[in-house]
Amino acid sequence: MTVTSERTGTAGSTTTSSPAAPAVAPFPTGTQRLPLAKAINLGLRRALANDPKVLLMGEDIGPLGGVFRVTDGLHAEFGGDRVVDTPLAESGIVGTAIGLALRGYRPVCEIQFDGFVFPAFDQITTQLAKMHYRSQGRLRLPVVIRIPFGGGIGAVEHHSESPEVLFAHTAGLRVVSPSTPAEAFTMIQQAIASPDPVIFLEPKGRYWEKGDVDLDAPLPAPHGAAAGADLDHARVVRPGSDLTVVAYGPTVATALKAADAAAAEGRSLEVIDLRTLSPLDTDTVAASVRRTGRCVVVHEAPTLYGTGAEVAARITEACFFHLEAPVLRVGGFHAPYPVAKLEHDYLPGLDRLLDAVDRALAF
Repeated sequence: MTVTSERTGTAGSTTTSSPAAPAVAPFPTGTQRLPLAKAINLGLRRALANDPKVLLMGEDIGPLGGVFRVTDGLHAEFGGDRVVDTPLAESGIVGTAIGLALRGYRPVCEIQFDGFVFPAFDQITTQLAKMHYRSQGRLRLPVVIRIPFGGGIGAVEHHSESPEVLFAHTAGLRVVSPSTPAEAFTMIQQAIASPDPVIFLEPKGRYWEKGDVDLDAPLPAPHGAAAGADLDHARVVRPGSDLTVVAYGPTVATALKAADAAAAEGRSLEVIDLRTLSPLDTDTVAASVRRTGRCVVVHEAPTLYGTGAEVAARITEACFFHLEAPVLRVGGFHAPYPVAKLEHDYLPGLDRLLDAVDRALAF
């Protein structure tokens, strides 16, 4: 914080003063219909207001409010000491956040686009993820790394990646993704309150989709609460009896559309939002599959070695004698993300998901 000195009175005497802290506006209340991006903004705002150790860091997140305007207005409200515009240096952003966390702060880093996270990959996987283990539990790094991920926005190269499995594979990181504005509002606050480093994946193709958000709802504990209430648990977003569709982030909406289409043909699909990729809530998915006997997993990331492979392996182990068909996976192709005019063909849409549903029900 800048400190200024002004000479007053007799020669040599000084008084020291600091700039006044920005005034914090009243927080909105009640249930409001908000876009997902605005729900994250309000979750960040509440966390900043409730804990002076929380600070935001990232490229263009200050007066501009970020590329997607997720941090819009926060710099004006909380000042440049707590909403920090950083140089274009992702490794430096995360490295600085690690140092701040060691000094008791709770930094929230924004990586401007998913494809830009890789310069910081070394800091994330060799330092951030391992410090707690390396120190035998003496050190905690409560750092949140926000990453807009996935496609569907017609962007250029390196702006529509789905790198979640790389982080989920790394022990020591929590990896979560909200699918609705209400989930985003709650989960970003839980991630910031968590004592562990959290990779917070924001489905940028859904940033502008609206949903009801209860701004007065009490915040559940980050971990260990009832199923569906904390960062560790999946949730059943639509009950069904014939087949379980497992999704997360941007594909939850696709799964719900598939359930609507299937219902028109007399088929009942249960839709589960994983919410957390690491740790993976196998119990909630397995309980569903034991009832339905069939499972399809859908995500935007390539199918090969993706999250769906881990889900399929776990469900096969846990539900082998209940399965009426193999666990099927629907995802992107094993190829670099295509140019914008081809992304509709690359991303798993309604038709590809329903085709997998038909194949599973045909067994």
